[in-house]
Amino acid sequence: QVQLVESGGGSVRTGGSLRVSCAASGIIFNDYDMAWFRHTPGELRELVALISSGGSTTYADSVKGRFTISRDNAKNTVYLQMDNLKPEDTAVYYCKAERVRVVETGVDRDLRWGQGTRVTVSA
Repeated sequence: QVQLVESGGGSVRTGGSLRVSCAASGIIFNDYDMAWFRHTPGELRELVALISSGGSTTYADSVKGRFTISRDNAKNTVYLQMDNLKPEDTAVYYCKAERVRVVETGVDRDLRWGQGTRVTVSA
């Protein structure tokens, strides 16, 4: 069964650092784009960072220069290093895995979500 398990969340003060991890199982990890999203109750889900199966990265403007996404294909794990944290970074951080393939019957899309890990940044 496919599983995405996040870990590494916690509580830090403004300016602190945290690294969250997402360990994947049940998928061919190398074939998937991996991303981190975050959500605060009452607000929109936000894409934080993405790393493609080929290693290309994309960041939200709000975290660019502070966060770094990386992947270790040998460990089937994606990481998000968060530096210089701010109170507005407080959220539940979710890991997403996605694979899109063009097949004879059309587009095949596989999308999986983890359960999330909470990050709290206090002023």
